[in-house]
Amino acid sequence: MNIIAIVANFKFQDLLDILFLTIVAYHLFIWFQGTKAFKALIGLLVLGAVFTIAKAGGLFLTTWVFQFLWQILVILLVVLFQSEIRQVLEKVNPLQKLGFRKHNESEEWLAEFSKGVFALAATKTGALIIIERDERVQEYMTEGQKLEAAPTPEVLKSIFQKESPLHDGAILIHQGEITKVACYLPLTPAEGLPKEWGTRHRAAIGLSERCDAWIVVVSEERGEVSIARTGQMIHVEHSQALYQLIRESLAASSPLDKTWKERTRYLLLNRWRIKLMTLCLVSFLWLVLAGQQDFEVQLKVPIRVKGLPSQMEIVEPLNASIQVTLRGLRRDASILDKEEVMAEVDLSRARPGKMDIAITRNEIRLSDDRVRLVNVDPSRLVFVFKKIQEPK
Repeated sequence: MNIIAIVANFKFQDLLDILFLTIVAYHLFIWFQGTKAFKALIGLLVLGAVFTIAKAGGLFLTTWVFQFLWQILVILLVVLFQSEIRQVLEKVNPLQKLGFRKHNESEEWLAEFSKGVFALAATKTGALIIIERDERVQEYMTEGQKLEAAPTPEVLKSIFQKESPLHDGAILIHQGEITKVACYLPLTPAEGLPKEWGTRHRAAIGLSERCDAWIVVVSEERGEVSIARTGQMIHVEHSQALYQLIRESLAASSPLDKTWKERTRYLLLNRWRIKLMTLCLVSFLWLVLAGQQDFEVQLKVPIRVKGLPSQMEIVEPLNASIQVTLRGLRRDASILDKEEVMAEVDLSRARPGKMDIAITRNEIRLSDDRVRLVNVDPSRLVFVFKKIQEPK
């Protein structure tokens, strides 16, 4: 496969193809990460890579077995992971990613909220609290009950006390208001976490790996307060420090203070390693498969003449040419040039005056039989001949 020729014929449609698939693959990775279906998805990709290599290498038996088992495998995965697949399909809403949502500018709730969190810590009452920022977090949560209340110390205590039917799970704070309680979050698949961290800490880290939300954790065993953000856990000493951290976080995420340039920068740099890895993987896959793509190329080919009687001369056109459209696999059609396409017309019946000659497929010869002729433009040429005057 001629990689240079394929890249040299790179089109705008190819760029859109790669970018679109990169976005889809990135969101699939984020959505499936930490779920039971994630390892199955990785295994499916590995099997797909093996099948591609086997087909490209001409391994007939391996290719035949994979083709036979592929449909069964896909059906089996759909049956086993139907709940995860359903959740992912429910999340497909690109408008959620634009961030066009109203933000509550008031910070009055922060002081009471911070006091309430450390009041829970003082009594060693475990708690898990999500503070939504730019990105929506409901698509990463399961279960949950709707509740509208201010996050005051009294409300927090009533929710997280052990006798409360709502204490198990997380609460969601959106624009300074509690909107959901008893929510279940995805656990992080990361290894090597501190042994003293329980399910709350793993759930907080798991959600922070998937979106920009901040998750406040109150440890039931130690009475400590921590904040999970971007996959990292930060210990908070007192209520004033918690207040200041959240205040700065919400101010930084407010779209009122962000220009389109800053939004674009955030879109590109947020989790840039995962995005870059996904882009490289999709680009590599495109290069591997691009050679199998049906591809058209247009070439301007000069007309060669044969059989012109010695006493006849071409008046016009002196340098006739046609444009041919060729189609074939990209690996074959993309490397053709006009030297490998010959257009030849027979002028043995030329007479003085005009002569209309049809340019058919019979007049076109291709050096590669895997490429076929689609169109010839113009399909007819008008030649003008005159008789050569014999010297006296």
